Amino acid sequence: PEGITPVKPFAVDRYLGKWYEIARLDHRFERGLTHITAEYSLNADGSIRVINSGYSSETGERRQAEGKARLVRESDEGYLKVSFFGPFYGAYIVFELDQKNYQYAFISGNDRDYLWLLARTPTVSKEIKEDFL
Repeated sequence: PEGITPVKPFAVDRYLGKWYEIARLDHRFERGLTHITAEYSLNADGSIRVINSGYSSETGERRQAEGKARLVRESDEGYLKVSFFGPFYGAYIVFELDQKNYQYAFISGNDRDYLWLLARTPTVSKEIKEDFL
């Protein structure tokens, strides 16, 4: 999207693991879910396995979706495409990242209608939240 630049450098191996969703712009595929996490791991073919899960207050159960992500351009740039529905991919752009420790990340989709703040812990400082907003 205009005004959103993927971070560089970006190290996939450091990005792998569990992330907690701290904030998001609401959208239909996560509507009604809380306590959302995203887990990233490498597949044998070099793609990234994505497991998103969250608690549904409506059903009282944890819901999970599994997808696949790939780097789009350079291997050291935070620009990926992700799919949860077969051949249909959407942009996953890491545009802000704690470069030192990989403790938080700001993510955008194809446009600014899709925004997330992810962190390695279930909470972040007030300053990080303000930067996101």
